[in-house]
Amino acid sequence: MIRFSEKLHDGYSQTFDVKEILFEEKNEIQHLVIFESRTHGRVLALDDVIQVTEADNFFYHEMIAHLPILAHGAVADVLIIGGGDGGTLKEVLRHPGVRATVVEIDRAVVDLCVTYMPSVSEGAFDDPRCDLVIADGLDYVAKTDRRFDVIIVDSTDPVGPGEVLFSQAFYRDCQRCLKPGGILATQNGVPFFQPQEVGVTYRRLAPIFEDVWFFQTPVPTYVGGMMTLAWATDDPALRHQTVDILAERFEASGIVTRYYTPGIHWGSLQLPPYISELMVKA
Repeated sequence: MIRFSEKLHDGYSQTFDVKEILFEEKNEIQHLVIFESRTHGRVLALDDVIQVTEADNFFYHEMIAHLPILAHGAVADVLIIGGGDGGTLKEVLRHPGVRATVVEIDRAVVDLCVTYMPSVSEGAFDDPRCDLVIADGLDYVAKTDRRFDVIIVDSTDPVGPGEVLFSQAFYRDCQRCLKPGGILATQNGVPFFQPQEVGVTYRRLAPIFEDVWFFQTPVPTYVGGMMTLAWATDDPALRHQTVDILAERFEASGIVTRYYTPGIHWGSLQLPPYISELMVKA
């Protein structure tokens, strides 16, 4: 039996039984592996770290997409940094009238996920409302003159190619690229094992945005309990939308989800002490 072991945290790892390795390549950016697992369907790993599985990606992709879009209430343009598997893009484009720009550094991730894991994107890259840009996300937000209602940073952890997407300079450029009342949402790790990510992200975002917070989602593959996603905006009222308003917007969208609901949206922003106590400015 072939096994894939991921040692993401010091002293703790998880192991997948592998039915078949479908693709493996080390390019100039990263090491890519796609395999068929016994428990999670097809799995993408980058630099030996699990990124997405067919079985449970909906937890993450639904929350990072629908929560900021429905909190905003009038989204037309979304920027996705990373997200080459297409799962976040798929969820964003479920909203009628929304256009999305995806900036992915590695074209191979897009092509391989479309080929080997098509259920994750479900053809989203072929939607005429999608603009795929193969570029460094750090460079893109520093130079573009476009403005967006929501920016979603669907990145790897802050190591390797994804490290720069957690820098204060990057966050400042994201703020510049948002329209008034825009929202930034970013992947932010599992605070039980990665508490420093919440603290560092909070301290870097707080001087830039009026309202900085986190919301939570379970992702079984990302072991260690709830995962945090960072929230930042200059309109503090957006985080306090009522469940009734969110429910109206959700019903109007016609979207069918497997995890996200307006009630879960509201509840995910109510942080337990072990997370909120990490949010200190110094």
